[in-house]
Amino acid sequence: MTMTASFGARGRGRLLGLLDRIAQPAAAGAAFTVLALGVVTWLPALAALAHTLQRWRTDGDSRGFTGVFTAFPRYWQALWRHGLLASAAVGVLAANSLFLSGRSSPYAFVLLAAQAGLAAALGVHCTALAAHAGLDPSGAAADWHRRGLALAFGSPARGTALLGAAVSALVLTLPVPLGPLLFGPSVPVLLALHLAAPRSERTT
Repeated sequence: MTMTASFGARGRGRLLGLLDRIAQPAAAGAAFTVLALGVVTWLPALAALAHTLQRWRTDGDSRGFTGVFTAFPRYWQALWRHGLLASAAVGVLAANSLFLSGRSSPYAFVLLAAQAGLAAALGVHCTALAAHAGLDPSGAAADWHRRGLALAFGSPARGTALLGAAVSALVLTLPVPLGPLLFGPSVPVLLALHLAAPRSERTT
């Protein structure tokens, strides 16, 4: 009976741990989605999401949803200019893609592919920047930007992994209601946090 109870307790503990690994990224992703409705707020919101997920990873802080809102003002103050520039870049890429998609020439196809590549590079960089902002909330935006560039493009393997995580999170969660909105931002950020964290932290 004692052994059975022990196995039952272990099973419940593993189940609760698994549910927490799903619930916390989903809650943080939901908060990000709400904040991103401000259009130019999405980059500071992504940094706030990274900060919240980092606290969950290292300290067990389970305030996934409210933590993003709590951290957002600090990151808005530091990153609102970057958010404006990134939003403008996304708008230009979207407009170019819409224009080129209506053209049938080979040149239009090449230019459309270039827009997709630029969009992917921007997404990977912003994810890496957010991760470093989450790891070092008291740092300067210029340092986050520089470290984000190194993380995203210093190694082809890291950049490819971050892009693959973003695409996989969107595709694999399509059957889940609101899945891409909940996990699309949080899954690649979690990977970026893992890659950007100090080696000593990765082994714990």
